[in-house]
Amino acid sequence: MTFLAKSILAFRSALFFTSYALITIFISVSGLLFTWFLPFHIRGRYFVLGNAAIIFMLRLLCGVKTEIRGELPKQQVYVAMAKHQSQWETFYLQWYLFPVATVVKRELLKIPFFGWALQVMNAIGIDRSNPRAAMRQITEQGLIRLRNNYSLLIFPEGTRTEPGVRGRYARSGASLAIAAGVPVLPIAHNGGLIWPAKSLLIRPGTVTLIIGEAIDTTGRESKELTLEVENWIEDQCAAIHQAA
Repeated sequence: MTFLAKSILAFRSALFFTSYALITIFISVSGLLFTWFLPFHIRGRYFVLGNAAIIFMLRLLCGVKTEIRGELPKQQVYVAMAKHQSQWETFYLQWYLFPVATVVKRELLKIPFFGWALQVMNAIGIDRSNPRAAMRQITEQGLIRLRNNYSLLIFPEGTRTEPGVRGRYARSGASLAIAAGVPVLPIAHNGGLIWPAKSLLIRPGTVTLIIGEAIDTTGRESKELTLEVENWIEDQCAAIHQAA
């Protein structure tokens, strides 16, 4: 990449991150002031307007489009298990899967504005240094959210990985889905190729988002179910990375 091309990319990315910050601050403050007392299904729709605005600015300023393959289950809650490569999926999937609560590391809830919005969106903040406590928290709070008729979004690798890298998949998402008697929805994408982890440069291009078939959890064991989801996600990611 030439110096000029990289400079233009950096300028466009800087404009996006500025708009990203302003949108987050505005939605968080106004949402906390005017919607905190409303039920989640109403309150949450206001907050995901911010996600939609960020997605729009990402396309307008950075040239990032999204191609969706597959469909969401209709009139059914589920535990979505998604690949974690980028910041892209953290806000795109909260909008696309709504109503949904996200399992995140506890530290994110302490970030001003961004963390406040996550809390209002009923995110589950877990302590990753204590796997047993995290598993118990995901099960207890996840069951409450599923029973209140909204789905759960989990990144089973726990942290972002580089494209082509397979992280360690935790069994908590599968265990929760089995306990709740709801399906698992596997999700793959190549967001890390467009918006790399820990990078401030966002490349123009198309993120391919693949929604798998919902997997029935009746009579399943968490270990083999997690392995099935892992293999499907990794195979799909490898295919779209190769095609990119």
